[in-house]
Amino acid sequence: MILSSFSKESFFGVFSFLGLFIPVIAFVHFGFIVLWLTTKKKWRALYSVLSIVFIYYAFGLFFRPFSGPGEETISIMSFNARGFNRYDWMADEKGGDRISKFLNKKFPDILCIQEHTRIRYKQLKSYKYRAETPYGSDKSTQAIFTKYLIVNKGSLDFPGTINNVIFADIVIQMDTVRVYNVHLQSYVVDPNGDVLEKGKYKSTLKKIWYAVGKQHEQAYLLKNHIKTSGIRKILICGDFNTTQFSNIYRTIKGNLQDSFLEAGSGFGKTFDLYGFPMRIDYILADDNFEITSHKNYDIQLSDHYPVMATVKFRE
Repeated sequence: MILSSFSKESFFGVFSFLGLFIPVIAFVHFGFIVLWLTTKKKWRALYSVLSIVFIYYAFGLFFRPFSGPGEETISIMSFNARGFNRYDWMADEKGGDRISKFLNKKFPDILCIQEHTRIRYKQLKSYKYRAETPYGSDKSTQAIFTKYLIVNKGSLDFPGTINNVIFADIVIQMDTVRVYNVHLQSYVVDPNGDVLEKGKYKSTLKKIWYAVGKQHEQAYLLKNHIKTSGIRKILICGDFNTTQFSNIYRTIKGNLQDSFLEAGSGFGKTFDLYGFPMRIDYILADDNFEITSHKNYDIQLSDHYPVMATVKFRE
């Protein structure tokens, strides 16, 4: 897991899937600390303390105890809407309408939707401007809705996959901000079903190996696109389909700020794995912004949970 997090080689990438369980490992060590402190061999708790310290310095925080109030200036939401329940994954005929109602109620200044359904723009008419994956594309549909003027937009199509990234250059306070809406390759496995199903281990490992390889490729394509864009002010939102413990996340994040790490609280859950909270959806901002708040919404509208942050320009 350590090699997969820091190595740039996809050879170790398959182990990045195991990074999903790093929070579990940390909490097991917390349990051992409590256990050993109740025995005569209290010194053994030191092993678990050192393990937790190592996890912290190697991977950073995955839990924040408190988030103070922030000054709201520009609000950004990211949400994988899973097609607005287009394929009835939820037994709720009004599931898509409930998603639209939620988005209209929160009405962030910038809204990034992964796995969008084009027709739903009719229910989001409060937004004056939008950018979407181009019509006729063979990629899954992403969308950026905003209250601000869009002066340029485009799509970064990844080869050999239906995943892609769209971007929009938005004028905010007389300055141009580039917003990326990212949807990276998924593992193409049901994390609550066939991952551990008997007889499917080899098939599952192949899917994970393929997905991680694609994620590495996509992460570097995105970084190169950002580098050559010429835009100084950058916001990145989206479903990375990987945790903060992976090299894919580290590659994209680079020196950017992670809104959860800056201003979030709790586990930052955006996805459930066997009931355990995982964070695979992110809002990142460069140093031209100060992140003033972050919120995770515990509302079951998709297989992902919405996240929202507020930022302001630095002086």
